[in-house]
Amino acid sequence: MNNVLIACPHCEATNRVPTERLSEQPNCGRCGAALLQGKPVALTDANFDAVIDAVDVPVLVDFWAPWCGPCLAMAPAFDQAAKSLAGGALLVKVHSDDNPALSARFGIRSIPTLVRIERGRETARQSGAVPAAAIVAFARGR
Repeated sequence: MNNVLIACPHCEATNRVPTERLSEQPNCGRCGAALLQGKPVALTDANFDAVIDAVDVPVLVDFWAPWCGPCLAMAPAFDQAAKSLAGGALLVKVHSDDNPALSARFGIRSIPTLVRIERGRETARQSGAVPAAAIVAFARGR
């Protein structure tokens, strides 16, 4: 039985979840919140590393800002992709203006920018607004 470690996006506790139970929408053992909610999780400079470092499933980060038209246009597609990927990936939104340390660390020059992270390392990057199917394929490494 393989387990994955998933950090709770609410309390940052690390949870061990058997891979065959990921699709059952597991809850945090500490606070009871849903771990993979089927919707994007907002992370900040303060909690990004704690959550990302404790996750064994792929993480897809959307760097965005509320003044960005393409970001707003892609938001429903990102939400739809999060539902499709529930249990198989963690989708994260980072407000690039409010979190300058993360934006600088990842060298964000334009938004929206999607960054795929696996086991704490960036494995791919995609700039520009894309539809939900492309987001799902990108998260799965295709």
